[in-house]
Amino acid sequence: MADITVEELKERMLNGEVKHFIDVREEWEYDEDNLGAKLIPLGDIPHRVPEIEDLKDAELIIHCKSGARAGRAQKYLISRGFTNVRNLIGGIEAFRADQD
Repeated sequence: MADITVEELKERMLNGEVKHFIDVREEWEYDEDNLGAKLIPLGDIPHRVPEIEDLKDAELIIHCKSGARAGRAQKYLISRGFTNVRNLIGGIEAFRADQD
């Protein structure tokens, strides 16, 4: 399983290289602050896999608040045949702490 650092994500976002970005936090957390990712709460992922089924071989970058929920989502998606799922190390907390 490959993770992605805040620095790498920010650089890739600036260059328009982030195509499939998923936030696995709850809706209320997303409403308070988000990075523009598609919201699919962790508990909904098993039911919403069909929405992203065509991305099995694409890079999926996922994040949560600190990285724990995204790690669980990453493991689940890999078990479902997804081949390139990357977890944002430290989650949105690390992303916001690293503001320039």
